[in-house]
Amino acid sequence: MKKIGFLSFGHWSAASGSATRSARDVLQQSIDLAVAAEDLGADGAYFRVHHFARQLASPFPLLAAIGARTKRIEIGTGVIDMRYENPLYMFEDAGAADLIAGERLQLGISRGSPEQVIDGWRHFGYVPGEGQTDADMGRRHGEVLLELLKGEGFAKPNPRPMFPNPPGLLRLEPYSPTLRDRIWWGSASDATAVWAARMGMNLQSSTLKADESGEPFHVQQAKQIRKYREAWHEAGHTRTPRVSVSRSIFALTDQRDHDYFGPDHSNDQIGIIDNMRAIFGRSYAAEPDILVDQLKEDEAIAEADTILLTVPNQLGVDYNAHVIEAILKHVAPAMGWR
Repeated sequence: MKKIGFLSFGHWSAASGSATRSARDVLQQSIDLAVAAEDLGADGAYFRVHHFARQLASPFPLLAAIGARTKRIEIGTGVIDMRYENPLYMFEDAGAADLIAGERLQLGISRGSPEQVIDGWRHFGYVPGEGQTDADMGRRHGEVLLELLKGEGFAKPNPRPMFPNPPGLLRLEPYSPTLRDRIWWGSASDATAVWAARMGMNLQSSTLKADESGEPFHVQQAKQIRKYREAWHEAGHTRTPRVSVSRSIFALTDQRDHDYFGPDHSNDQIGIIDNMRAIFGRSYAAEPDILVDQLKEDEAIAEADTILLTVPNQLGVDYNAHVIEAILKHVAPAMGWR
């Protein structure tokens, strides 16, 4: 059994054929798609965060709105760039969204990916410490958030407060007591996957990673997952960690699918991202029986417990619900995911 969710980047543009022509369109359609996905039996609605771009950026109002409109589906991010975040304010936003959703938030965080502007985090008021990189700063912000999520008091109370205080040092509120176990780290390298395991975070691995061996993408990603699980065990954590992988997967079941996506005969691609040699995983698009055979060869999918389907959000709610339904109906049972 695997959990199956969707991952939306939340693009909008006025281009011909776009069903999301404004930020309002994307936000409202994201809520509608999460509701539709829950009705179809999907397990998760996840959203990417990018700043200075015509894409989803501020996740917590959206997550809270989805939480209020749904009952069962997991609601997550993949990922929030911690270089831009105040961990204390983020703690409050995340706690509120999680409690509204009935503790269904799956919070994916990371150092982030290249953004639209140079050193965009500087505009948000953040500068790496002396001798540190922006990646170090992002990990440090993540560590602060994890410490806060323990729920321990740390702030000395005012002896003459406006409202009565409980005894002892105070923590931030609202506090969601189970959220700490639902923090994920988006990792592009083996080393950061091992670090995430040691920190007790779940693992998100996307459609790209550092090319560390020259092997096919899915092989490298599967090895990354196994190293993560080994590090988790060595760290002595008591709970079972979760691992997700993202994939562009389209079951070609009607003419629209063929017109948009297929069949896809692409291969892995090599590129440079942030001065790192990266390998980008292929997309999958084929008739369901062919698609099943292809996906059975993907070692990383076999290793993961959660699959996030990247969706073409600009094609609208109805079509994206069709994309999700086709995977749930025609692919998941044959793969043993359902």
